[in-house]
Amino acid sequence: MNFSELFKLSGLLGRFSPDGKCLASCVQHRLLVRDASSLQILHLYTCVDQIQYLEWSSDSLFILCAMYKRGIVQVWSLEQPDWHCKIDEGSAGLVASCWSPDGRHILNTTEFHLRITVWSLCTKSVSYIKYPKACQQGVAFTKDGRYMAVAERRDCKDFISIFVCRSWQLLRHFDTETQDLFGIEWAPNGCVLAVWDTCLEYKVLLYSLDGRLLSSYRAYEWPLGIKSIAWSPSSQFLAIGSFDEKVRILNHVTWKKITELEHAATIASKQTIVYKEVEKSPTVGTERLSFPPTRELASSLFSTQSKYDISQVPVSLQYIKPVADRANPKVGVGMLAFSADNCFLATKNDNIPNAVWIWDIRKLKLAVVLEQLCSIQCFQWDPCQPRLAVCTGSSRVYLWSPAGCVVVQVPGEGVFQIISLSWHSSGDSMLLLSKDNFCVCYLEREE
Repeated sequence: MNFSELFKLSGLLGRFSPDGKCLASCVQHRLLVRDASSLQILHLYTCVDQIQYLEWSSDSLFILCAMYKRGIVQVWSLEQPDWHCKIDEGSAGLVASCWSPDGRHILNTTEFHLRITVWSLCTKSVSYIKYPKACQQGVAFTKDGRYMAVAERRDCKDFISIFVCRSWQLLRHFDTETQDLFGIEWAPNGCVLAVWDTCLEYKVLLYSLDGRLLSSYRAYEWPLGIKSIAWSPSSQFLAIGSFDEKVRILNHVTWKKITELEHAATIASKQTIVYKEVEKSPTVGTERLSFPPTRELASSLFSTQSKYDISQVPVSLQYIKPVADRANPKVGVGMLAFSADNCFLATKNDNIPNAVWIWDIRKLKLAVVLEQLCSIQCFQWDPCQPRLAVCTGSSRVYLWSPAGCVVVQVPGEGVFQIISLSWHSSGDSMLLLSKDNFCVCYLEREE
């Protein structure tokens, strides 16, 4: 495993291009585009203000930079570096911006969610979508890029509008049986739209493309409800993480629950492997000691390393009792992700913050628990094989696969606290992001 040097970064804005050839990163108001393999700078663009959001177009030819404070979006072309586009929303303001799937339209959401403006880069035409709902996930595109669903709020009721992305024509408009819609997400096959309610109301609704209600699911009534949702890549399963520390999995045939995955603080099953991260102090031979110590020796003397030990069950995990009288209590399943081959599901229960749970979907059983020294910041599956990368705000990356578990220390001086990571589309490298820096980790390809 090899690592690049550290590069400056602001706002965690580092992204691989969809085709995997380039890497874009932001430093204040500057946008740098590098070659993804050599990390040589290919283009340097300067925006009018500090960049707050960055997104590649689907064909990797354009980059969108949003400056929400100024209400401005700037678009840069990789094919024609002299060409650029600037969209100023003026007094309407700007709270969100994104590409359409064709990479030639930009959707800007104005302040107070008054409207979504659709700007065409080809014809310079403008369209408007009224009454978008201010919620966590109010716009969703199908994976094939043909349709867009928008959550709307009119007359104190929730609605969904489905548009054809090619012409922006309205295909369907229907109301939903939600009290206060919180998010929408298409199944990967584009046939079913999942709609879920606010955390005060446990309700998931499943709609077809023509607006028919296929099914609704409710696990319980009064306590706090849904916290996270994830579709499996095959669209066969919908995993629902909730505040009661459980994940419920629905099947795509009857939309009924097939299992309930509990996140208990004590792991008792002998069929579950518990990897516990332990710190070990480095040992230095007395014959190597000199005064003053060399730089390499000093760094090895004072840096602790860690490794995984397999714990004997039963194992008690570190459990944090949530503060009940605060908003957004740290309790329940807040992170969910299926592996690319549909075989595994990774979860994090927010009141057991140092553990990642890996479930075997074929057996519907808990396979592995990774117990870390620090709380989990981010995890993501390799897009090509069942391999999970985890970061915890330290200078280490943790990798799990069915073959086992490994801790990788990022070399270098100074503090590099990894709080986010993302895989390259080939699965051969990873982008590791801290508050002020990033580096690229290159993995050896398995023969």
